[in-house]
Amino acid sequence: MYFLQKYRYAWLFLGMLVFCSIMVIRQYRLNEDRRVELREAFILLHSRGYTNEAQRLFQKLLADVPHLTDRQLVDDMQRTMNLVDPSIPNENNLIWKYHWTVSNEMEKRSESSLRRALKLANELGK
Repeated sequence: MYFLQKYRYAWLFLGMLVFCSIMVIRQYRLNEDRRVELREAFILLHSRGYTNEAQRLFQKLLADVPHLTDRQLVDDMQRTMNLVDPSIPNENNLIWKYHWTVSNEMEKRSESSLRRALKLANELGK
């Protein structure tokens, strides 16, 4: 008991650190679930013909694309690939536009990843 009283502030700090870590992880998961829910709502509204509402969600999804992780981009691309034919341009289809935007973002990121990999290989080769 003396040990707990002696290091009371250290235990309080450790407890707060654990609590805050759990809360950060929880918020990250809630944000991820919210984004997936937003994407699915966009797809549902577009497929049912609610174009104005789908357009609002589309704009929100587009604003988030640069901040998405690579895994999230892959998930979005796979989800939209089932709904549209990526080889046939369809400027009137919002799902196709979103798929095209996600694909371009992935391609842009893969080019920068390739440049970093080449630079790393050249540094190690010297």
